[in-house]
Amino acid sequence: MQALRNEGVDVVFGLPGVQIMSIYDAFYDRSDISIMTVRHEQTAAYMADGYARVTGRPGVAVVAPGPGVQNASAALGTAYASSSPVLLLTGQVERSEIGTDCGALHELNDQLGIVRPVTKWCYRVMESGEIPVALNEAMRQMQNGRPRPTEVEIPPDLLDAEGDATFVSRTPASPMAPDPAQVRRAAGLLRGARKPFIWAGGGVLIADASRELTTLAEALGAPVATTAEGKGAIPEDHPLALGAAYYGHGASSWAAPKADVILAVGTRLTDQMTGLNAPRKPQKLIRLDVDPNMVEKLYPADIGIVADARLGLEALREEVQKEGRSDRRLRVPWPKEEIDDMRALQEGWLQEKAPDQCRIIRSMQRVLSDDTVIVAGLTNVAYWSYFDYKVSRPRSFITASYFATLGYGFPLALGVKVGAPERPVVALVGDGGFMYALPDLATAVKYGIAVVTVVFVDNAFGASKDDQRTRFGGRMVGTDLHNPSFTEVARVFGARGMRVEPERLDAALQETVELKGPTVIEVPIPTWTPPFQISPRLS
Repeated sequence: MQALRNEGVDVVFGLPGVQIMSIYDAFYDRSDISIMTVRHEQTAAYMADGYARVTGRPGVAVVAPGPGVQNASAALGTAYASSSPVLLLTGQVERSEIGTDCGALHELNDQLGIVRPVTKWCYRVMESGEIPVALNEAMRQMQNGRPRPTEVEIPPDLLDAEGDATFVSRTPASPMAPDPAQVRRAAGLLRGARKPFIWAGGGVLIADASRELTTLAEALGAPVATTAEGKGAIPEDHPLALGAAYYGHGASSWAAPKADVILAVGTRLTDQMTGLNAPRKPQKLIRLDVDPNMVEKLYPADIGIVADARLGLEALREEVQKEGRSDRRLRVPWPKEEIDDMRALQEGWLQEKAPDQCRIIRSMQRVLSDDTVIVAGLTNVAYWSYFDYKVSRPRSFITASYFATLGYGFPLALGVKVGAPERPVVALVGDGGFMYALPDLATAVKYGIAVVTVVFVDNAFGASKDDQRTRFGGRMVGTDLHNPSFTEVARVFGARGMRVEPERLDAALQETVELKGPTVIEVPIPTWTPPFQISPRLS
């Protein structure tokens, strides 16, 4: 507990079990760190993730070994995919039983092997003196370089023992500075570009580099498209903002093919890089990423800069402007009319493919304040909100990244609200995904977590049902659902519940978003086609 306090931890999310009861007991005498107990270990790790995403500080979850760790592992996968700093603190069987396969309670052979694929660093403590050292290292790993989850496991006999420990001083994070020579090369390429174009990913938000991204774009006159995870990296009402791309769709599909130099910052260049979005020769690609492995993956860079996004973008802007003062050649920027035309083409595509979803999204936008945090679950309206919901602040739009974990939206939103209690938080979820963590409505009520959860109900696993309808010739099997009344269920839990038609959602949000305590708004919709099942433009 003292080690956590030394690292600035103020809240832990957990679910008790026999091997970690000594940790729980230690909360009894501490008022500076609170423990929030959930109803499923997955929720504990999701709440830690939500807390981390909105605050930028590590979120901490504590769970029992074996099934507790396995339950939490899906949420760790979401955090891993999203480069989110989550510490999972777990129990173990007693030291003498580890690896014996004797059937000890909650025994899991090679528990570290379960979490290793979804953590940046994991460690089993075997002596009491290692506890503060291990926790310090777990925090250091998450706050230097690319942030990803870590795990520390401690056997119960060690938790119950007395021993001496030396506390390690908290080490401030040291952002990685760029190589000046690579910055000069990249700045020269960008300064000489006829049509420079910027891809901004989640790494920009993680590095708190939105201001630096925007000023560089302005210095270059370069339009900016974001990945879904990078949404909000530049205010989407900015004249150079093209909004988010997803599975080849977005205004970027009209801009990217025209670019001669592309700067990709803090992005893997994965799902959005289909159709016309993908870099093609003779286009030049500059990649700026804190993870050196990303510079050459999928689309190798002509120039790679391994650095913190904020420091790298600031260095590029300074170098671009320095060159601009000495370089008297005229560079023709993207005409405003051309950017406006691309936005108009995107608007036409949205109205053709998702007019009903856009009406819902825009009605929400009219009543929600700019500081609202949207947690976009895996449901149709949330997918279309990638394109149509306009985000003006960083850390205001949250996705599951490539892990696409069904059921993450509601529990992660609970952690967001704990981390940012002053900000409105709205979770957009489907009836299939909401049922994953429905018992944690009790958690929301117990702790007064005022999340508004909008449940879009089509009585189906909608994306899979649409897949059967379109790709499998209408052969429907296993995708229809039987649901309770979510309005009544919410009220039974002690939450606020209501059912409204889509055209009344804005009024319901306006009525509930500032109220105390959780609210569930049930909205009936048909099964619609998601954007990832619409082929991207290829020419």
